[in-house]
Amino acid sequence: MAKRDLINITDLYLDELDRMLSLASDIIDAPEKYQDKCARKTLATLFYEPSTRTRLSFESAMYGLGGNVVGFSDANSSSASKGETISDTTRVIECFADIIAMRHPKEGAALVAANSCEIPVINAGDGGHLHPSQTLTDLLTILRNKGRLTDLKIGFCGDLKFGRTVHSLILAMLRYAGIEVVLISPDELKLPSYNKDAMDDAGVKWVETTSLEDALPDLDVLYMTRVQKERFFNEEDYVRLKDTYILDEQKLESAKEDLVIMHPLPRVNEIAVEVDKDPRAKYFDQVKNGRYVRMALILMLLGIEGGLH
Repeated sequence: MAKRDLINITDLYLDELDRMLSLASDIIDAPEKYQDKCARKTLATLFYEPSTRTRLSFESAMYGLGGNVVGFSDANSSSASKGETISDTTRVIECFADIIAMRHPKEGAALVAANSCEIPVINAGDGGHLHPSQTLTDLLTILRNKGRLTDLKIGFCGDLKFGRTVHSLILAMLRYAGIEVVLISPDELKLPSYNKDAMDDAGVKWVETTSLEDALPDLDVLYMTRVQKERFFNEEDYVRLKDTYILDEQKLESAKEDLVIMHPLPRVNEIAVEVDKDPRAKYFDQVKNGRYVRMALILMLLGIEGGLH
């Protein structure tokens, strides 16, 4: 079987997405069945950019499967600080590992890595571009809370320009019937045109607004995002925009009782701490789901459980 990578969520066929989510749910229900599936297998985590949830969830996922982990969490502690290319680093790492999870601040870096080695590569976030393993986490969270991935009205709020989690999730949701999208952002942080074109091509209804309050009452899912300081060249612009949207209990009074509130984390000020106690808040459940869906991803990319055709 030819090796498979996960660089873009569209690398997976719809039936593969569904099988992966089903496998992740089974791992949640019966984790003991999978505790030795990756014995004597090694995951390399190559993180050129800071991360808490993604890196630790990949590592926890591999340990939960009985495997091993090598890698680095800071490019300055790797040979990248000496000028080594991504291609060379990847070719070295494949001598020690069976699969790679890579985060990099530059768009397209994971694709370069995938084209340079013979083991599976997972894009764990490339700049402001894509974050497909987070998308799997998000899909699993929606599915387990709503019972479906069809016929949903989803609002994306905050930084839609640089929000790679938003870009990836929109591309995934295009495949499901009855999806409507509401884009909530300031003019400076609107969704890139390629995502809008993809929605148009798929026949998905979408609207743009600057008002969270106006959009909330009709939403089935609200996906909040932070304004990402690290993506701004001008700190004055960041300061001006960072508190544009703050979700609190008062705003939620107009929302549906079964609304699912999501956030890829970390948050800054965009969700008030008081919302954490609201039963509609599911962003910490997302973190838990991230471990299980990455376990499923590792198993399928390695061809251990089902495999990807």
